[in-house]
Amino acid sequence: VQLQASGGGLAQAGGSLTLSCADSTRTLTKYGVGWFRQAPGKDRKFVAAVSRSGGETVYEDSVKGRFTISRDNAKNTVSLQMDSLKPEDTARYYCAADWLAPRATTVIFDYDYWGQGTQVTVSS
Repeated sequence: VQLQASGGGLAQAGGSLTLSCADSTRTLTKYGVGWFRQAPGKDRKFVAAVSRSGGETVYEDSVKGRFTISRDNAKNTVSLQMDSLKPEDTARYYCAADWLAPRATTVIFDYDYWGQGTQVTVSS
């Protein structure tokens, strides 16, 4: 799998952005996929994850009700719709793939492959 994250940018507080994670090898259906974020000087943290089928999702508490993760297995993509953005959402966002994952997982060490990340900046 080769992951490419895109869709980041600058948004105002209360605004929306949609991140996309694409796989050029067309094998993403074999992976659970998660989004993580890392602010300057801080550890990389879990944001959201989706199972291989797309039937199970899990979210970090601070993004529940604001962010939505989904996948399109026909297009080998996973999206993260981010609404009601807050300045504290500012970070570099990474998508990651968990080989043959039995379910969506929040555990960073479960993920085998990582994309290069895309920057999200939310201004107040």
